[in-house]
Amino acid sequence: MNSDNVTQGEQQTDTTTTARADEAITPFRITVPQGELDDLRERIHRARWPREVPGQGWSRGVPVGYLRELAAHWADTYDWRAWEARLNAYPQFTTTIDGQNIHFLHIRSARADALPLILTHGWPGSVVEFLDLVEPLSRDFHLVVPSIPGFGFSGPVDEAGWGTERVAGAWARLMRRLGYTRYGAQGGDFGSGISRALALIAPDEVVALHVNGGTTYPSATEDDPTLTERERARVRRMNEFMGEAGGYLAIQSTRPQTLAYGLTDSPVGQLGWIIDKFRDMTDLAKELPHEAIDRDVLLTHATLYWLTATAGSSAALYYEDARSWGEQRRSEVPLAVAQFTVQDIALRRDEEKLNNLVRWTDHDRGGHFAAMEAPDLLLQDIREFFADYGA
Repeated sequence: MNSDNVTQGEQQTDTTTTARADEAITPFRITVPQGELDDLRERIHRARWPREVPGQGWSRGVPVGYLRELAAHWADTYDWRAWEARLNAYPQFTTTIDGQNIHFLHIRSARADALPLILTHGWPGSVVEFLDLVEPLSRDFHLVVPSIPGFGFSGPVDEAGWGTERVAGAWARLMRRLGYTRYGAQGGDFGSGISRALALIAPDEVVALHVNGGTTYPSATEDDPTLTERERARVRRMNEFMGEAGGYLAIQSTRPQTLAYGLTDSPVGQLGWIIDKFRDMTDLAKELPHEAIDRDVLLTHATLYWLTATAGSSAALYYEDARSWGEQRRSEVPLAVAQFTVQDIALRRDEEKLNNLVRWTDHDRGGHFAAMEAPDLLLQDIREFFADYGA
């Protein structure tokens, strides 16, 4: 793929663009050349497969048999054009903020008085995370769903420094550019941190903040006698995850460029890397990733990363945040936290210290990617919370 053509879309001049050319909002439509899809299919068919120690299951990573079957479906059965059409069913745009291309969906509600709501995805996700929520949420909200710089059709970043706070600053400017000066924010995974940072940057504009998964890591140890059993299970889960599956954090926080060579050159490598994390972070009651998240949804995420060559630039978000990590400031914007099983590890006490926590809900179904695993529960949670803020 030509790295100079990462958006894979058609753009036209918008007759309603702002006066300044660098603030133009340009309609965008995804049109991936067939040659790119043919190349992807051929690369999958030519993949060199590693050997593995028999009988290890998932203990050493994604089993060869599982990935071979998933890759075969990707090459021979999966229909990118159907997903391309599904994304193109919603108005999409690009604009330039702080020198960076920003891609976003913008769906205006039929309700003139609807509350604007900006939804932010995480890693290894994309705007596809929210596809099951767009239609029902747009009944009550004007939706803005951007691709994080370095992800998907926002394309690889062109300079260093695109960490959580800078992304949040870009979101504040995007919302103002769209004419929204009073709005809500929602997100999970990186989306929760970016949404919280947005509330700190624009506290007079963000009326309320909803996150799934929380905005903090547990400060307590597993033997803390003040923990409830559910809290203890969450601390235990965090420790298990970091001990068994947290290696990707170290790699992406230190060597995202080195990782990018393999993932950008091998679709099977890209698929294996993100499938491993989807399996580790989804509902523990589900044995396999596609039992928690539809198989074609997983493959749509992988296809977006592949077509836009954003394996390295998306991983670099970890690199940037690792270098800006510090003491968090308290946010006074009203916050709702929705926790989905013990795969979400935040503790209420930690959230209350740093945030104006006004709602806390625990769900016994779903996992870290609630928008895809339990969209019905997340939808209800969002609607109930923002009803108090004009939605």
